[in-house]
Amino acid sequence: MPVSKSTSATVRRPRDARLDFFRGIAMFIILIAHIPWNVWALWIPARFGFSDATEIFVFCSGMASALAFGSIFRERNWFMGAARIVQRIWQIYWAHLGVFFAVFAVVVVGEMLFPEGGYVGKLNLVPLLDRPRENLLGLLTLTYVPNFFDMLPMYIGILAMVPIVAGLGKVHRMAAGGFVVAIWLLGTTGVLSLPAEPWSDRQWFFNPFAWQLVFFTGFAFASGWLKPPPFSKRLAGLAIVIVVATVPFAWYMTLRAWPDLMAANIALKPLITKSDFGLFRYIHFLAIAYLAFHAVGEGGRRLATSGFAGRVVDTIRLVGQQSLAVFVTSLVLAQTFGIVLDQIGRTTVNFWIVNLFGFGCLIATAAAVRWYKSEPWRKPKPQQAQPETAAAGRQGGLASAPAE
Repeated sequence: MPVSKSTSATVRRPRDARLDFFRGIAMFIILIAHIPWNVWALWIPARFGFSDATEIFVFCSGMASALAFGSIFRERNWFMGAARIVQRIWQIYWAHLGVFFAVFAVVVVGEMLFPEGGYVGKLNLVPLLDRPRENLLGLLTLTYVPNFFDMLPMYIGILAMVPIVAGLGKVHRMAAGGFVVAIWLLGTTGVLSLPAEPWSDRQWFFNPFAWQLVFFTGFAFASGWLKPPPFSKRLAGLAIVIVVATVPFAWYMTLRAWPDLMAANIALKPLITKSDFGLFRYIHFLAIAYLAFHAVGEGGRRLATSGFAGRVVDTIRLVGQQSLAVFVTSLVLAQTFGIVLDQIGRTTVNFWIVNLFGFGCLIATAAAVRWYKSEPWRKPKPQQAQPETAAAGRQGGLASAPAE
């Protein structure tokens, strides 16, 4: 039976298993990294290389944006695509303010209960308490971005560039690529940056003009502007060499043991800087992404789909599917857990309890958001058989039973 155009138009593109899986992995790592003085953070990928979970999150967000918004630019028009981006920026903006005031409440209450913790000062929130009028305006205009609240403003800044890149992509993909590289060069050299507070020259920790490079790399792959390089032993070998050779220049143990490596790490700062997304971070991330892409197979076909491993993969993908809600939850949880660990002690057992409980909270958040997004209240109520109908059915069943 042929499918009508109206029916086929409603069929949604299946989600990319790799996108959700790796974004879910990034969410768990980001929680570990944000819990203050978390010993588990000594074993996250950032400790062994130049790139970390931030690159995974931003790259996957670029892919997700291309899948979610790219078709609007292609199939409708530039204005409608730009309007959809503005809507998304509006959502991220309010998510940023919401998580800020939630964390602000946590640290203020924490300092009231445990004054010795200095929790407000650690997040650079004292200026807001001292000069609330001026700094509330700065907070609302993103000219006051305290410590720990940098990622969502960076994401807003990058999203604002999507209409420009999408418009240039309609002219030619090389025009879009040239714009992205030019802006990255201006960002990574410090020519383009944004102020983080009005009383000093501190800039946003995540410079969106630099970080857009990895975002639009993911955007280009998902849009079909770039094709993933096929697997080859030479490329895989080169990627492995890059990843392994980076370890001595990034791992804190080797840096402590060999002063020459520490000196080399300091000399490489312009190329490995996180704030302005140095070139070596990009190369390191591309090497890891190449290996991960081919490890899971095209479309994620090598990811487990059954048994215990399959349930673990599905859970990680669930977290990746609801990354915004999970991310803002992790920021609130991280500061809460930091205060808890200060009081109960940072023992091995307590680290296991807090981190695993945090993982459970992220999973529960993702499951709750998925349930709400499914709008179960809109589903028709299951029909229940009336008593008379049920009785008649039982009688009919007895009447039709074969004689023994």
